[in-house]
Amino acid sequence: MANRPDPGSGAAAPATIDARDPELIRARHGRLCEAIASFGFDALLTADPITIAYATGVRNMNVYSMMGPFRFVLVAPGGATVLYEYAGAEHLADDSCVVSEVRPAPGVTAISGESYVDGNRTFAAEVIAAVGRTVGHAPTIGLERVEFMLADALRDHGARVVSGAEAVISARSIKSRGEITVMREAVDRVEAAVEHMRGHLVPGATEIEVWAEFHRHLVANEGEYVSTRLAQSGARTVPYFQEAAPVPCKDGDVFCLDTDAIGFGGYAVDFSRAYLVGDGPATELQRSVHALALEQLRHNADLLRSHGSFEDYARSAWPIPDRYRTYAYGCLAHGLGMCGEWPYVPHATTGVPYGLAGSFAPGMVICVESYVGHPDDGFGIKLEDQYLITDDGAERMSTTPFDEVLTGG
Repeated sequence: MANRPDPGSGAAAPATIDARDPELIRARHGRLCEAIASFGFDALLTADPITIAYATGVRNMNVYSMMGPFRFVLVAPGGATVLYEYAGAEHLADDSCVVSEVRPAPGVTAISGESYVDGNRTFAAEVIAAVGRTVGHAPTIGLERVEFMLADALRDHGARVVSGAEAVISARSIKSRGEITVMREAVDRVEAAVEHMRGHLVPGATEIEVWAEFHRHLVANEGEYVSTRLAQSGARTVPYFQEAAPVPCKDGDVFCLDTDAIGFGGYAVDFSRAYLVGDGPATELQRSVHALALEQLRHNADLLRSHGSFEDYARSAWPIPDRYRTYAYGCLAHGLGMCGEWPYVPHATTGVPYGLAGSFAPGMVICVESYVGHPDDGFGIKLEDQYLITDDGAERMSTTPFDEVLTGG
C-alpha cells in the first residue's frame, strides 16, 4: 500500500485567515480602480461573477452566474461602486467594505421575455446616470461579459463603450500580500483533497468515482468548485484533455489529474500529477516518460527566476522531442488568481514572430505546464506546478510529491 494513502487521510486544518478581510477587499478594489483609470475609462461595468467577487468580495451562485449576464457591478474610480444583485439577495453585500449601493439586478437577457429589450434601455440609462454623478460628461465605460444589446443601449444614451477586459486582467495579474496568504491556504486545502483522492485510486474504481472524491473533499473543506473534469487513466491519458468517465482504472495504468480547483476564498489552485494505479511497480517506459515530463516542468520552472520576457521564456523553453511534439500541451505556462488568468504563454516557433508581449513580474502567480505522451506508448504524463514570482526569483507553491513509483524514488 506504499503507493496509496489511507482513504481517510488528507483533512485540512481549520483556516486561521479571513478570505473576506476588509484590507484584502480594499486592496483588490483599489487596484481595479487604478487599472480602470489608467486605461482611460470613467467606469467599468462587468457581469463576470469572478470579477464581481474580486472587486467587492461578494459571492452569489457563481457557477449559475456564469451562464449569462445576470448580476453586475459598476465600478467608477473616485465615485460609486454599485452592485446589481439578484432580487432578494441584496443582503449578501451587507458587510462589503467597498460597495456603495446595492440595486436589484435588471432583466436584460432573452430569458426575461419580451421586456428584456426595454430592460436594456432602462438599465443603460441607470448606468449612465450613476456614472454621470461623478464625471459630469458623456462617459467612457469599459464593458466585460455583457451582451451587445446593452452595449448598443449605452451608446444610444451617449456613452463611449470599450472592452474592459484589459483593465481587469491588468489588475488581477499582480497579487497583493493578502491574496497570496489566501492562495497559500487554498493550496493546502487542494493538496489535502488530492491526498484524499489517492486513497480511492484503486483498481476497478472508475475515473469519475476517483475524481468525485477529490471534488467532495475540496467542497467539504470550503472549496467552491472544480472548473474541469480532467482526470483520466490508461490509454485515455493520450491525447490529453479527455474528461473523467465511468471507465474503470486498471491495475498498472497511469492516472492523471489536473486540479483546476477554485478553492478556499475563491482562489484557484492549479497543479497536475500522474499516479500509478495499484501497488505494483512501474514499467521502464512509464518511468522514462515521467522523467521527461518532470524534466520539462523543472527546466521551464527554472526559467521563471530570471523575470525575463514571455518571448525569451518561450524561446528558451525545454525542447520537446520530435516524437512527442504533436501531442504537446497547448501553452507553456499561464497566470492564476481567482481562475486561470493572463498571461497564457504560447510556444515559440523558429522564424515566426512571437505573439505575446510582456514580461514576468513579482506578484504574478504562474502555472508551468508539462505533458509528454504518445498513443503508441498507450499513455501520457501530465505534470504542472504553481509558482509565485518574487523579487529575487520564483517560489514553488504546490508541493504535493510526485509519485515515487513513477519517479523511481
